[in-house]
Amino acid sequence: MRKNSQLVFLPLGGSGEIGMNMNLFGLGPDHDRKWVMVDCGVTFGDARTPGVDLICPDPAYIVDEAVAQGGLLALLLTHAHEDHIGAVAHLWPRLQCPIYATAFTGELVRRKFAEKGILNPPLKIIEMGARFSLGDFDFEYVTLTHSIPEPNGIIIRTEHGIVLHTGDWKIDIDPSLGPLTDSKTLTEIGNEGVLAMICDSTNVLTPGVSGSEMRVQKRLMELIAAETGKVAVTTFASNVGRLVSVCLAAAQNDRAVCLIGRSMLRMMDVAEQTGLLPDHISFVEMKEAGFLPDDKILYLCTGSQGEPRAALARIARDDHPAVVLGEGDTVIFSSKIIPGNDRVIFDLQNTLVDLGVKVITEKDEFVHVSGHPCRDELKQMYQWVRPKYAVPVHGEARHLQEHAKLALELGVEESLSIRNGDMVRLAPGPLEVIDQVPAGRLYIDGLIHLPEGTGVMRERKRLAEGGFLAIAVAIDRKGRIPAMPDIIASGMPLSDNEGEDLQEIVEEAVDAALDRMSRQQALDDDNVVRTLRRSVRAALDPVWGKRTDIAILINRI
Repeated sequence: MRKNSQLVFLPLGGSGEIGMNMNLFGLGPDHDRKWVMVDCGVTFGDARTPGVDLICPDPAYIVDEAVAQGGLLALLLTHAHEDHIGAVAHLWPRLQCPIYATAFTGELVRRKFAEKGILNPPLKIIEMGARFSLGDFDFEYVTLTHSIPEPNGIIIRTEHGIVLHTGDWKIDIDPSLGPLTDSKTLTEIGNEGVLAMICDSTNVLTPGVSGSEMRVQKRLMELIAAETGKVAVTTFASNVGRLVSVCLAAAQNDRAVCLIGRSMLRMMDVAEQTGLLPDHISFVEMKEAGFLPDDKILYLCTGSQGEPRAALARIARDDHPAVVLGEGDTVIFSSKIIPGNDRVIFDLQNTLVDLGVKVITEKDEFVHVSGHPCRDELKQMYQWVRPKYAVPVHGEARHLQEHAKLALELGVEESLSIRNGDMVRLAPGPLEVIDQVPAGRLYIDGLIHLPEGTGVMRERKRLAEGGFLAIAVAIDRKGRIPAMPDIIASGMPLSDNEGEDLQEIVEEAVDAALDRMSRQQALDDDNVVRTLRRSVRAALDPVWGKRTDIAILINRI
């Protein structure tokens, strides 16, 4: 063991939030530490980040700390959900390290690289259960169950002891696709002695167990059997086991399956390419599906979260080129509502109902189970692994705090509820936060990465709230104004409550301000800008009550 060597854990994303996972393990003295990154994911933009679809962790700390010195040995991926792999292609040019993944995950990552024009990424495809060494780390992938193919925990063996990083998981005793959780290996490392477990906290507040995919498959078969019109099922495209269940339910009821939506087609293509699909599953093309009787077709659609450009939303607003649903047809939402998507999903479901479509959700029937462990499953994992320390991740503050409390009740010696940027010493010595490092966010704004806090989001929100007003005025070298200013308003109401034109109010305020201005004052740009803004705001405030963003453009002629 090197002098002053420590084993540390550092989350840069996914602790204190659900999504955007980026976790680092460091080994060695603080001046010469080698690092391994586990997962590199995104979260999704919302009303707080207008114009931004994706947000990823800012890797600046680890880039500055390790990349230039060759101290970042690898990026290990646990599974293929976007919150674990979505940032890989965006950030890899800064990380410049090999990437380890199983076949399904690796193929999805390879395609993401291809979209970015990177054709030969350093992907190392490994088998399920693979074991390999990097520097002084020894890694072993352990098979778990989750809502996507090939989910893995990672067993990390070091000179300081064994750590289990679970990634996302559940205990599905009857999965519809893939093997069972490898409880044998988990029990064996528990017998060997586990220093710490870094564990998923998503459903710690939910009692019982998450449920089995085969139960969902059985209920889907029963529900589809009862329908005589067209049936559409929407779910998360990454849940290939659920997609297989839908296909088998359709086959049992003599319905052909048509895939609708790019991500649905991509996931099924990757699943087939990597040998995950049962041989007898097949699909019909969209152009063929339209000729089948209503009771012989099932559409498997994207759009379970109400995404406006997804297949189901287009069908609902009669904007799809090939699929029409109406009276006598059924849509099954085989998914949960992700918090924040409530309103758009309810709007989508109500639009479908207005078309005469029957809508079935998880609130009505047993058509969805979570991919994360509820309390009883967490208890089982702790019984298998029996770690000395617990470090909950993948959860908001209330999840992490409750998970840390539960872990103590289950017999661990110490547990910590941490946040992104907390550097945790796992060994030697007591479990302890020994440092806080920068852990910001990067907004993926088109082709540009915007660091959090640049002010761009504030400006966009201000524009969304109050619109934009541009006033262009020409002033000659003697301070004379030879023409009427041009005024362009965007996002402003047309008139006030009395019907008075707001743009006319602005024009009158601009004209009055310019009339009051001496030629000498008109030669001072700062004075012109200040005077026009004040005059326009004074005129608009009493009739509108909101502050618009005003740009004054001066053309000196």
